[in-house]
Amino acid sequence: MSWSASFEDPIPRPVGRQPLTLRDAASFITDLPKAEHEAPEWQAAMEALILVAETNGPTMLARIGVRRALNRGHVREFSENAKKHHWGKRKLKREPMTVFVYINTSKQVGDAEHVKVFANLDAAETWFEENDPEGVAFEYELLE
Repeated sequence: MSWSASFEDPIPRPVGRQPLTLRDAASFITDLPKAEHEAPEWQAAMEALILVAETNGPTMLARIGVRRALNRGHVREFSENAKKHHWGKRKLKREPMTVFVYINTSKQVGDAEHVKVFANLDAAETWFEENDPEGVAFEYELLE
């Protein structure tokens, strides 16, 4: 990839021409006043441009760097008048969830095999058939 590689989308600017290629963005940065050009955000944007141009990287990385530098100092403020989302307002009616608990009395408390919890009866029965045919698990309802 070269400096003539174009961005997937042009970089929007409030005033002036929009950079369409890596070269356009680099020229824009180098034309900035020295004090602004040396800001860490612009230096990072330039590094991203160089990295993308020299290593054939994705132009999106350079675009993000330039956009971050252009928007530095801008604080996003959320308006109370914005559309309210419905997320989290509605609760689905759920059936109580249960698990099956097995306690191995031949093991000491704290041993890894002392307590086993199974999500359903089928999982418990399968485990018992393979590991402890005489074992028993009791059903326990989970609280929300």
